[in-house]
Amino acid sequence: MLEVLNLNKNNCTDCYKCIRTCSVKAITYANNTAEIIHDECILCGSCFVVCPQKAKQIRSDLPRVKSAIESGRRVVCSLAPSFIADFRIESFQVMVDALLSLGFDAVEETAIGAQMVSDEYARIMTNKEQRVLISSCCPTINLLIEKYYPTMLPYLAKVLTPMQAHCKAIKEHDPEAYTVFIGPCISKKGEADGSEYTDVALTYDELRQWFTEENIELPRSRTEVGNGMRARFYPATGGILKATDRIEGYRRVAIDGIDNCRAVFTELESGTMSDVFIEMSACEGSCINGPCIREHQERRLKGALRVDTYAGDRRFDCGTPDDLKTTYRFSGGQHIKFGSEAITDMLYKMGKTSVDKEFNCGSCGYPTCRDKALAILEGKAKIEMCLPFLKEKAENFSDTIINNTPNAIIVMDEDLIVQQINRAAIKMFRLTDASDVLHDHIVRILNPSDYQNIITTALHSTSRSHYLAEYQRYVDETVLYDRQYHIVITILRDVTEQETLRGQDTALRVHTIEIADKVIDKQMRVVQEIASLLGETTAETKIALTKLKDAMGHE
Repeated sequence: MLEVLNLNKNNCTDCYKCIRTCSVKAITYANNTAEIIHDECILCGSCFVVCPQKAKQIRSDLPRVKSAIESGRRVVCSLAPSFIADFRIESFQVMVDALLSLGFDAVEETAIGAQMVSDEYARIMTNKEQRVLISSCCPTINLLIEKYYPTMLPYLAKVLTPMQAHCKAIKEHDPEAYTVFIGPCISKKGEADGSEYTDVALTYDELRQWFTEENIELPRSRTEVGNGMRARFYPATGGILKATDRIEGYRRVAIDGIDNCRAVFTELESGTMSDVFIEMSACEGSCINGPCIREHQERRLKGALRVDTYAGDRRFDCGTPDDLKTTYRFSGGQHIKFGSEAITDMLYKMGKTSVDKEFNCGSCGYPTCRDKALAILEGKAKIEMCLPFLKEKAENFSDTIINNTPNAIIVMDEDLIVQQINRAAIKMFRLTDASDVLHDHIVRILNPSDYQNIITTALHSTSRSHYLAEYQRYVDETVLYDRQYHIVITILRDVTEQETLRGQDTALRVHTIEIADKVIDKQMRVVQEIASLLGETTAETKIALTKLKDAMGHE
């Protein structure tokens, strides 16, 4: 089976946005693409949400559900209570009618499982089985603890998630039922893959796609109507606490957001906390801000208010929960530990030769340069991901080329103020140093008319050969105008030596022709005298010598 989250390599660009967003840095950058490290991923979906190019793709499980329906199996839907925030419909019955029209045999609320889980939490606290109790409702938080925080495993409630609890109850009532969970969560897909109770987990995005394919439109209403079940509070921050009986002696707190939860883990590792019930959600705002909520982060307040109106104080009539216990185990891999010397060596290779060059800008996706160095050592990142490093490298490379070319190069802005000048230009214009002309108008050393003309005519480039009388130099000059960056570049090639040699060659040819002319005239006179003595015509001889003279003249 395909992984839950996959990459469309054709869409991936060098933005590193997913790396910056991933709390556990479960992304490796290789071959110019950001690949998810599935063994380290906690399926929070943040990379999917922030990717500007839609390079991260969620596995579609619609074909599996459609196949189950077509095969004639009894397919039962467990619908997460966050639907009321995302679809903005009037009631649960509206969704039931729509899902039944798709072919589901029955539709129930996952909130029934939430009621069971809350009752189990209350029982644990009543019996003081755990003095610190972390809710196990969020599969991403469960994965975070299992892969990265084994010290938190004793605090994590050994209780099934609401999805699993509800689907377990469905299968206990009907062992042949094919259970399908639908909600806003990506990690539920991963949870369902390893579950004996939930056959498939769909996202709201998949459900919307299915509705579109079947031309189903849900009726909208401005009025929220609910039956007042308190387990429906679950999808909003603090909802688990509201749905769970308050047990005397236990303090209660709700924490949302992965980074906030990790900070709490650090506090709990001190071992000084006791008698506390901690609701934890990976998504800020909890499930109503899940990665597959359509209007992600745009209607968090309205979504919370809709949940608040939809829920209430009543309980589902689900009886005493059966065995909801489960086990969570450490599943993180063994990581190679790199010492400070190895990290320092890598920082040096990154151009961070001193502490003041460790900008910690985060442009590479890692919070600090040392984190980036460690990621390179682990094979997750490349040195070239450091934008300051690339910028400095490019500038050094450019400066090396410009300063070592024999051609004079001057860079100006559109006001013809000199911004850069290389060594060859300093020598050509008899300057002592670049500072003699830097940030001054080009008129100090050159006639600005050509440069003004290329700007006003918006030409890309011009070329010409001319003589700089003040510097006694012949030059071939190419002027480039970059409108995007608002700069003018002139490149001057010193051709004085070639022009001098060409002039000397021309003078030599003229002098040779003059001598040849005199010799020919003299020879013609001699020939004429001889011919007159012999009585012969000189016409043919004269013609031949004249042609020789003309030929030398053309040379």
